[in-house]
Amino acid sequence: MQGDSNSAADDAEETQLLRLFVSIHKHHQKRFLLPVECEPLTFNLERVELIQTKQTTFQRSVSAQGIGLFSGEEISIRLVPAKSGTGIVFQRVDLPHRPCLPARLEYVQGTPRCTLLGRGEDTVQTVEHLLAALRGCHIDNALIEISGGEVPIFDGSSKVFVDLIEQAGRCEQQELKEILRLKKPIFWSEGSIQLIALPSSECRLSYTLHYPHCEVIGTQFYSLPLTSESFKKEIASCRTFSIYEEIVPMIEKGLVKGGSLDRSVLIKAGAIANPEGLRYPDEMVRHKILDLIGDLSLIPPFQAHVIAICSGHTSNNAFAKQFLNYVKVETL
Repeated sequence: MQGDSNSAADDAEETQLLRLFVSIHKHHQKRFLLPVECEPLTFNLERVELIQTKQTTFQRSVSAQGIGLFSGEEISIRLVPAKSGTGIVFQRVDLPHRPCLPARLEYVQGTPRCTLLGRGEDTVQTVEHLLAALRGCHIDNALIEISGGEVPIFDGSSKVFVDLIEQAGRCEQQELKEILRLKKPIFWSEGSIQLIALPSSECRLSYTLHYPHCEVIGTQFYSLPLTSESFKKEIASCRTFSIYEEIVPMIEKGLVKGGSLDRSVLIKAGAIANPEGLRYPDEMVRHKILDLIGDLSLIPPFQAHVIAICSGHTSNNAFAKQFLNYVKVETL
C-alpha cells in the first residue's frame, strides 16, 4: 500500500509540475512571441558600411508608475527582456486585445509636441524620453508593457528611465545587429530648420537652439559623442521646457493635464519659475539633443555626425525618413 501511495503522490506531483510548465510556456509565448510583422531592411552598401556587434536586452523586468503629461492619468510601465530581433515594442496591456506598437519610423502617426506611435486607433504617445534612454544605454530588444496611451513624463527628462534600465541590467545576446556607418552626407532643410548627417567614425550629435524672443534661452549650442556614459552624465537628466505664454492656451483647453514644476522647466516673466533653477546653464539645448536621440532611435543605430539647427519632433521625424530612405535598398 505504501508503494502505491508514493506512486500516486509522484503522479500528482508530476501532473502539477506539467501544468506549471505549460502555464509558464504560455506566459512566455504571450510576452515574447509578439504578433508584430515589420519589413526587413536591406541597406545600400555604396552609402553605408555595416558594422556588426551583439544585440542586447535586459537581465530582468522592472516597473514604475507615473503621470502622463497630456492626460494627467497615472500610468504603469514595465520594461521586459525580449528575444533577439524583437526591437523595441510597446504593448498596451490596458486594452483587451493588448496591441503591440513597434518603435519604428513607419509607426509614427503624429508629432503633437511629442512623438506618437500607432497602428490604426491603437496609439501611445510621449515615447521619446524613454526611447532616448534605451538608445543612449544601448538596449536593442525590449517589450514595454504600458497601462495607458502615454508614457509617464516623470521629471520631464530620461533620468528615471536610465535608473530603471540600470536596475534591469543589460545583457548581450548571441545574435548580431548592424550599425550603419554613413559614407556620404545627408541633408534636410525647411526654413530656418536644418539637419545634416556627416560621415563619422562615431555617433556624434550637435545642436544649435535659437530663441531670440526669450532672453533666458537665447542661443545655445552643445555637442557630444553618444556613448552610454556621455548620455547618462550629460543628457539624461535634462528636462523638457516650456515658455508660460506659449503653454497657457493648451492648459486652458485641457490639453496638458499633467504639467507641473516637478515635471518640466517653466519660463515665466523672463525667469525660470522652478524653485531649484536649472540643472545645467544650457539644460534646454541638452534636452533638445535628448529629444533628437529619441526620435532618431526609430531608425537603425548608426555612426554619423548629426548636426541640427532649431529642429523639433516633426523635423526630426522628416529627417529620419530621409536618412532611412537614403541608406536602404528599395524592395519591389
